[in-house]
Amino acid sequence: MRILLFFDLPTKTKKHKRDYLRFRNFLLNEGFDMMQLSVYCRLVNGHESMERQLEKVKRNLPPEGSIRVLPVTEKQYERMRLLLGEKTANEEKVTINQLTLF
Repeated sequence: MRILLFFDLPTKTKKHKRDYLRFRNFLLNEGFDMMQLSVYCRLVNGHESMERQLEKVKRNLPPEGSIRVLPVTEKQYERMRLLLGEKTANEEKVTINQLTLF
């Protein structure tokens, strides 16, 4: 299962930029990989793991902005289509790591 996290955060003031960087660094430290500028993804092991991770995210939300989460199964994630561009190095890494687990 994966967590897709989408966000739009203000970056006009120094405080906004600090909040943005703090949240982004939190996501990276928690194992989220950047898919696009404001789209991050993390692999989790089932619903309980997802709920625990979402609680951590909730405890680290910035004071302003818009943040959405979409939990998807592996089967749903695999159906995602890339219409333009290339997979990121992080996406390739996750796919390779998954194959070594099997």
